[in-house]
Amino acid sequence: MQNVLERLTLFSVIVTATFACGATPWNLKQLSNPPHVYPAVTFQAPGVRALFFEGLPWRGNPTRVFAWYGVPSNATAARVPAIVLVHGGGGTAFADWVRLWTARGYAAIALDTCGSMPINPDSHQSRRHEFGGPPGWDAAFDQIDWAENDQWTYHAIADIVLAHSLLRSFPEVDPKRIGITGISWGGYLSSIAASVDPRFRFAVPVYGCGFLGEDSLWVPTFQKLGREKEKKWLELWDPSVYLSRAKMPFLWVTGTNDIGYPLNSFQQTYRLPQGVRALSVRLRMPHSHEDGWKPEEIFAFANQVVNSGVRLPRVLSQAHDQQRAWMKFKSTSPVVRAELLYTLDNGIWKDRHWLVIPAQIVTSKAMVQATLPAGVRVFFFNLTDARGLVVSSEHQAL
Repeated sequence: MQNVLERLTLFSVIVTATFACGATPWNLKQLSNPPHVYPAVTFQAPGVRALFFEGLPWRGNPTRVFAWYGVPSNATAARVPAIVLVHGGGGTAFADWVRLWTARGYAAIALDTCGSMPINPDSHQSRRHEFGGPPGWDAAFDQIDWAENDQWTYHAIADIVLAHSLLRSFPEVDPKRIGITGISWGGYLSSIAASVDPRFRFAVPVYGCGFLGEDSLWVPTFQKLGREKEKKWLELWDPSVYLSRAKMPFLWVTGTNDIGYPLNSFQQTYRLPQGVRALSVRLRMPHSHEDGWKPEEIFAFANQVVNSGVRLPRVLSQAHDQQRAWMKFKSTSPVVRAELLYTLDNGIWKDRHWLVIPAQIVTSKAMVQATLPAGVRVFFFNLTDARGLVVSSEHQAL
């Protein structure tokens, strides 16, 4: 317990000090200029175009960023909405992911954030290329003694913002209707990118969040770094340092037992942005790129923001007493099912066993309610609308 309290105190000091300073490491004015584009002539795939764009120098050398870009096949003269797609650990730029979005009427760009490119057009594996920037993911922790502008998170965020600027320069894209989504490490990155680049209209982090030093898969890594380097890394690169700047709508997607980003850190993270937020927390949602890009809630959320589509159900309030929990909501699409998800367990979040019982929908009051099972430790509601889309209340601990 003492160790946990020490980590909480450290994190509070970090966030407070960094917010007081008010600056970010990135020069948004510079990054808002569209980067130079280079052909990737050896890469061809149906429905997408491969390219490199110019990144920021790394260790004094020029860099290029590999990306797939696609537009809807039925695009007309009218400009289309667009999205930036950010992969997670073990991934790269995915042509499949771009095609998912072009099929929905969006232009999309998927970039590699780790100085790599796919082994071949159909591969989900990657290899380094000669103009690559710093390696990423877990390698980022060992870079903390490097110059700030040589470290992975610095370059990855810069590359994402440059990809956004490139999208905005394309004549077929509506620059006022561009969002971002990322999976796992890509969720981590997309939450920072949306915080430092206010041009994004919406953001959908999947799995990834902040407060990594407090509770995450990487707590043992921080312990090995030592307190001084941990503090330095978190001051620079934890999403919690930046997210209170964000004002656009956010949808946060995860599972009850995520292996890397537990629900407590996830909750602290999604409470930071200033704009409208929605949650979709699935029971034991698997952790993978494919599982992270396929939830229909993501496409519906994008459409409600940039296409005036039917909105996801919105949680208005929630409360509980010793015996009962309830939640009020607003929804254009009828809510057809409500469930109470709960766990009787304490301890490590990913190991807790979650149970589900039906909740009562009181249509006349736009409310759901349920009796709390004996011994419940944590619970939340899931609402399913007529489209099969799931929206969650915040989890509450007893």
